[in-house]
Amino acid sequence: MMFINENCVKCLYNRQAAITEDKDYLAEIRTILEKRGETDTAPYMVYLFNQVYEKRFGKKYSYEKEKKECNDLLLSMQEEIREQIRRSEEPLEKALSFARVGNYMDYGALKNVDTETFLNLLSGAAWTEADHKVFQTFLKECEDAASFLLIADNCGEIVLDKIFIEFLKDRFPELRVTVMVRGGRVLNDVTKEDAVYAGIDKVAHIITNGRPVSGTVYHLLSEEAQDILENADVILSKGQGNYESLSRQGRHIFYAFLCKCELFIHKFQVPKFTGMFIEER
Repeated sequence: MMFINENCVKCLYNRQAAITEDKDYLAEIRTILEKRGETDTAPYMVYLFNQVYEKRFGKKYSYEKEKKECNDLLLSMQEEIREQIRRSEEPLEKALSFARVGNYMDYGALKNVDTETFLNLLSGAAWTEADHKVFQTFLKECEDAASFLLIADNCGEIVLDKIFIEFLKDRFPELRVTVMVRGGRVLNDVTKEDAVYAGIDKVAHIITNGRPVSGTVYHLLSEEAQDILENADVILSKGQGNYESLSRQGRHIFYAFLCKCELFIHKFQVPKFTGMFIEER
């Protein structure tokens, strides 16, 4: 797990203060942060914040408009993207590089999701030598696997995940693929409804994590989600929130995300929007 440091605490609090000036609400937020456990992560804190918010003020903004816009943009581009992938030397690697760039579409980490910035990142999608090495291990794991779990993150990104899965199944046709999405509406994260809209149900079995939480917090997972997480032969986890809540727990997981906030930029010592592909055993 990626534990919360003081800079994270300040960022988490300031994000809530930007939503409302209600002193009682912000006092509750401060108390939650002060009483956090050593292993609590940012996605879990935000889940707790949202519970307090909805008790006081009702349902949060749903991001339905933004989610549809992100999905529609990528759905309109999907044939062109597939063709680019087919023309590449290593189609599956190219598909994964595009799926990683899709992690830019994150209204939780970014104040503004800009289409031009995303398209520039997509056109420049490339792998480092370190990425290539991890990819070779990833291929070996998939060759020996029967089941594959992709833990999804954002809308828009999910369309690129679908295309990646298509090429994954072309390469490994016997692989059973499951995609885990959020169990309720939170930010612009993918729910089952969003995943079906993007076409994930055509290429994979969809399950939810059981809660409206922007991460994979083990003790909040449904029994089905826990079982699949524990028994998948290969796991690909997308996005910062999933990395924060899943890493350093002793599982063999591949992580793909963009570094979008100061915590990740500092941890990995890379410029903003650098793509990471990491294997953790």
